[in-house]
Amino acid sequence: MARAACGALLALCVLCVLDRAAAAAGEASTDYTWHLPRGFPRPAVPADNPMSQAKVDLGRRLFYDLRLSVTGRHSCASCHSPASAFTDHRARAVGATGATLPHSAMALVNVAYNVSYGWSDPDVRSLEAQMLTPMLNQHPVELGLAGHEQALVDALSAEGSLRAAFAAAFPRAPAVSFQHIIKAIAAFERTLISGDSPFDRYVFEGESGALSPAAKRGMALFFSARAGCANCHFGFNFSGNWRDTEGDTGAPSFANNGTSDKPMRVPTLRNIALTAPYMHDGRFATLDAVLDHYSHLGQVPDDQHGGTRDPRLKSLALTSSERHELIAFLESLTDPGFIAHQTAQR
Repeated sequence: MARAACGALLALCVLCVLDRAAAAAGEASTDYTWHLPRGFPRPAVPADNPMSQAKVDLGRRLFYDLRLSVTGRHSCASCHSPASAFTDHRARAVGATGATLPHSAMALVNVAYNVSYGWSDPDVRSLEAQMLTPMLNQHPVELGLAGHEQALVDALSAEGSLRAAFAAAFPRAPAVSFQHIIKAIAAFERTLISGDSPFDRYVFEGESGALSPAAKRGMALFFSARAGCANCHFGFNFSGNWRDTEGDTGAPSFANNGTSDKPMRVPTLRNIALTAPYMHDGRFATLDAVLDHYSHLGQVPDDQHGGTRDPRLKSLALTSSERHELIAFLESLTDPGFIAHQTAQR
């Protein structure tokens, strides 16, 4: 069963195609070399924000810059740490002024393939658009830059090496600007592609020993009709529909998982063992607790477990052995090389 599931997944995933190259007005059309894992399609890139290595390098630098917060003590990485697969291990994220946010910080792994961004709004359709929320949101404050955009631009412009970096990233319009800050960070985030886990080596590289026997049984269970995990967590990113150069494979994937009265976006399961606590509000500390939750869905009324239930979700009654095997499979989605490389690059 595991091999059959892998074959179906492989057929679904290998969609690598040529990018639709488009030069953006006011920017150089610089080639960028993608280093994509086997089985991963080429990411879509907005026509007005083409990729270049100079832009990615600038975006990485800005992602970790503490000046991108009103207090000067927080950066994008404060909520999206590379050591934690670009999340922060908090149940709910905390903004630069100490305000607690309504949701946990979503992992940024493979965000280049998202159809939409954030937990609850299917209409936020690009990294550039999404970034305006943490930068400018006031209720609650996240980075708190609303009204301070020009001060940030002035501070960055005063640093000669950053002026040079902006000029290299945006050679036709080299000035430091708030729009260029957003575009550079978005370009960097599109490069956060993780796809060298034991699961990937087993499925895409043919390494039969990459997965333990328990993880192989857990994979068969994950893709089985009985468990139904793949009803929501399908596709090469285990997050439902995706976007690549061929377009969207479907609408943004949302589901009612019994923790809210409205659907939340289906998150990726890649590197899931590194991103506890779980769910949109971090209510579950462990993967075992998540399985407990799903094992009780359908056994009690929705209003007693915190929210409504998507009809695709099964009441997942597992034996202790099956629970161990399913967690072993989820742990096989961890990509240590990606984590080590991104941590070293910060």
